[in-house]
Amino acid sequence: MATALVVDDALFMRTMLKRILEDNGHTVIGEASTGEEAVQKYKLLNPDFVTMDITMPDMNGIDAVKQIISTSPGAKIIMCSAMGQQGMVLDAIKSGAKDFIVKPFQSDRVLEAISRVLGC
Repeated sequence: MATALVVDDALFMRTMLKRILEDNGHTVIGEASTGEEAVQKYKLLNPDFVTMDITMPDMNGIDAVKQIISTSPGAKIIMCSAMGQQGMVLDAIKSGAKDFIVKPFQSDRVLEAISRVLGC
């Protein structure tokens, strides 16, 4: 299937997403816990898609999206947000993110977002 970079400052959330992705045939080729790390790993790994948390230390997900899109306009990024972050999600979409999923993650919604951004 597709390769993924999972970005979230919470190990628990990364682990949960990784399990959903791998259980459904995707390969997680990298993980990052900050926006800065996400930008570096994206350049290094060039994954098919990224799941990006919005709120993280260092650099938030929106700024990380802007940086990734500036060097890779075709990047497929799915934002991960908590309830009540609709304004930030809209900013992220305007910055180049392709879709969003809401925590706590529901497998079917995660897979639906991935299918949509990959065009499957």
